[in-house]
Amino acid sequence: VQLQASGGGSVQAGGSLRLSCAGSGGTDSTYVMGWFRQAPGKEREFVAAINRGGVSAWFADSVKGRFTISRDNSKNTVYLQMNSLKPEDTAVYYCSARSLRYSDYITTPGAYEYWGQGTLVTVSS
Repeated sequence: VQLQASGGGSVQAGGSLRLSCAGSGGTDSTYVMGWFRQAPGKEREFVAAINRGGVSAWFADSVKGRFTISRDNSKNTVYLQMNSLKPEDTAVYYCSARSLRYSDYITTPGAYEYWGQGTLVTVSS
């Protein structure tokens, strides 16, 4: 499975961006799709994830109420809508996917099998 992320860029605080991540290969491998981010000098951290049916979604506390996640299974694509962006949201955002169907370790990078190349989001104050 290959994941291709897009949509990063520069925005002022309070602005919005939408990230997209398209997966190639079988959808069985992308039962859960999600986003992580990594700021300079920091560890990669969980942002959001969604299961195939879209019934379950998970968010980091730091983005709840500001970010939404959705997916289009016909395109094997996941989207991250980021609103009310803050300078602390600045990071490289990575899309991820896994075939594991359970919600265990949903926030753990090591629990994801596939990763995209990352897209940079810069929020200026």
